[in-house]
Amino acid sequence: MNLTTMLALIVSSTLTYSAPLIFTALGGTFSEHSGIVNVGLEGIMTIGAFASVVFNLTFAKDFGSMTPWLGLLVGGVAGLLFSILHAVATVSWRADHIISGTVLNLMAAPLGVFLIKAIYDKGQTDNISATFGYWNVPVLSNIPFIGKIFFQDTSAPAWLAIILAFVLAWVLYKTRFGLRLRSAGENPKAADTMGINVYKMRYTGVLISGFLGGIGGAVFAQAISANFSVSTIVGQGFMSLAALIFGKWNPIGAMLSSLFFGFAQSLSIIGAQLPGISALPSVYLQIAPYVLTIIVLVVFFGKAVAPAADGQNYIKSK
Repeated sequence: MNLTTMLALIVSSTLTYSAPLIFTALGGTFSEHSGIVNVGLEGIMTIGAFASVVFNLTFAKDFGSMTPWLGLLVGGVAGLLFSILHAVATVSWRADHIISGTVLNLMAAPLGVFLIKAIYDKGQTDNISATFGYWNVPVLSNIPFIGKIFFQDTSAPAWLAIILAFVLAWVLYKTRFGLRLRSAGENPKAADTMGINVYKMRYTGVLISGFLGGIGGAVFAQAISANFSVSTIVGQGFMSLAALIFGKWNPIGAMLSSLFFGFAQSLSIIGAQLPGISALPSVYLQIAPYVLTIIVLVVFFGKAVAPAADGQNYIKSK
């Protein structure tokens, strides 16, 4: 294997495994900037994966190659609807954010499996036929050397997620909406005094996280697992949460951190083809992403500064 082929393999695999993390981490960033901690990203991804696979299996013959892309929207809407539970519990009922998010995580997988059993009369779905596969970026894929590494046989959802990270960074830091959202997570009392509806901003942040988290689950299901079962989403939501912390609650930082975790995950798949790494026991490569997640949370959680009112319930003064 020559250098160009090896780099192309690493980049392609990294982008594939990073895409679900990027979407989900971006959503979590908006939730936490509004002041709501969302540890329920794992459950939201699970519901998004479930909805997208059911849609894919049902409509693949009707929509053909467009099915996975429509599945993203279906997964996003499912994640948004599921996240309403977290929004109501934390914003309206002022429940503990960690407990509410944990309930989402505990609920999602059994709910998905129950519905799969009810629909298909078995514990997991068949493999979908319409997946994302690999894609060549027009024009850019023809660039010598760089084109083959970055833009041939690559992941279209990953490049969409990378572009979205820059767009959402602009929205968060350069628009009136972004300023109001961040004010709800930094100083909700001052925001309320200025006429900003803190509850509305926090609901919006959670629902954005639900939509993007659902898309993240849909990407994972339609690009990696190709079906839905109780173990389809295992640790992906927590990695996304670690990525947004590692990225210091910044959309671009969250995207870069997700690429790092995606690279770690991809090693368990392509490690056997890489010189040097192939000599390592496969179990080390399989546990590497989860070990890195723990290390990042331990090392960086105390150093990264979250929005000042993140995790704090707000009661509107009369």
